[in-house]
Amino acid sequence: MAKSKGSKKKAAKPAGPVTLRDGERLADLLRVPAGEVDPAGFDPRATPGFDGDKADAPAAIAALSPELSDLQERLYASGRAEPERARRVLLVLQGMDTSGKGGVLRHVIGQLDPQGTSIKAFKAPTEEELAHHFLWRIERELPTPGMIGIFDRSQYEDVLIARVNQLAGEDVIMTRYDEINAWEADLVQTGTVVIKCFLQISKDEQKARLTERLTDPAKYWKYNPGDLDSRAKWDAYTEAYAAVLTRCNPDTAPWYVIPADRKWYRNWAITRLLTEHLRDLGLGWPAAEFDVAEEQRRLAES
Repeated sequence: MAKSKGSKKKAAKPAGPVTLRDGERLADLLRVPAGEVDPAGFDPRATPGFDGDKADAPAAIAALSPELSDLQERLYASGRAEPERARRVLLVLQGMDTSGKGGVLRHVIGQLDPQGTSIKAFKAPTEEELAHHFLWRIERELPTPGMIGIFDRSQYEDVLIARVNQLAGEDVIMTRYDEINAWEADLVQTGTVVIKCFLQISKDEQKARLTERLTDPAKYWKYNPGDLDSRAKWDAYTEAYAAVLTRCNPDTAPWYVIPADRKWYRNWAITRLLTEHLRDLGLGWPAAEFDVAEEQRRLAES
């Protein structure tokens, strides 16, 4: 509707940068919808659930940190006290080169207690790993009871790189989608919360980040000439991700698209997403397996 020329009144903004109200979930905004998915349909510069800017992000992340820390400690305590019933959390990070998987590890996972986390970055498979089923090496790195496991790349490499570089036939790739779905369903059934994040970066932003790595001596170590080879296959990778987001997106282990052109939003969004999933577990503290009053008496007399 067109505005009259005399109208200068602006709509009131919500107080603070976070526009989610009590009970609302960022997960619902970032959830990849069911059905055919085209990654190009997502805006990598969007900021769903956040009405502020870069300057607001540190305070918004800091506001979540105490709750996230408390929830992680409850999860960890359950793993130590009652491992047979304790839950696990698996955070999967996938995205094009420079999309920020390392940044998430530093700025999001860095808020957690290291003793309650495990991190695995999956590189090209070794000869030993190639001699086994493709999920063998993934299975070995799963989080144990009470732990938060983080995969920098994951089981999806075997349907992304394998497809783009034609390392496996189409029939093999199709079978792997089904195997991954069944494997993830079993993880969920046996107590693992699976949080799959697709860090979406634009081609222009990737170029800017690679340029920065080539112009700043302090960032030469981050640059890999192979990144340009992958960049040349941008369209093929986009198609491969479209297939993954379409075929491996069940309600039990859905994908979340994380707009990653803005690093500050990416970090806030994953912090919030992880906090929401831990909240959903309704974590309490393990009950004492000893007589508390008796131990208090003994301590007082010691």
